[in-house]
Amino acid sequence: MNASLPKYLVSACLCGKKCRYNGTAGTVDRLCELYKCGQAVIVCPECLGGLKIPRPPAEIQLERVVDACGRDVTAQFRLGAERTLALAGKYGITRAILKERSPSCGSKMIYDGSFSGVKIPGQGITTALLRENGIEVISEEELEVFIK
Repeated sequence: MNASLPKYLVSACLCGKKCRYNGTAGTVDRLCELYKCGQAVIVCPECLGGLKIPRPPAEIQLERVVDACGRDVTAQFRLGAERTLALAGKYGITRAILKERSPSCGSKMIYDGSFSGVKIPGQGITTALLRENGIEVISEEELEVFIK
């Protein structure tokens, strides 16, 4: 890979973009640095899928993604995942650092679908698609082992 090309996909909320469902960010300074020096492409799969900010929280329930108002938003989550995968392909990116517990980006833990705050082992829609296509995904909680 050309050293001048980005090496990582990073959740936009981790780089200070207020794109989380409630209009907030979860800024991680190290990831902001990667983005600023051109080593990362930032993405918000939920925004890429057409969801607005703010929006009701959403959780995975079996094979669907449902928001807290009961609306099925699976199509938007899948579209965002596909567009994220396309960005990875465009830049030749094979590694991603995504927001843990997100129904799009979670890599090890997600919420259980009951909107009660219970976390379970699992992965988000985007993470699953990226992994199916050979892209390594970790969360912001695992940076030390991923970024050298």
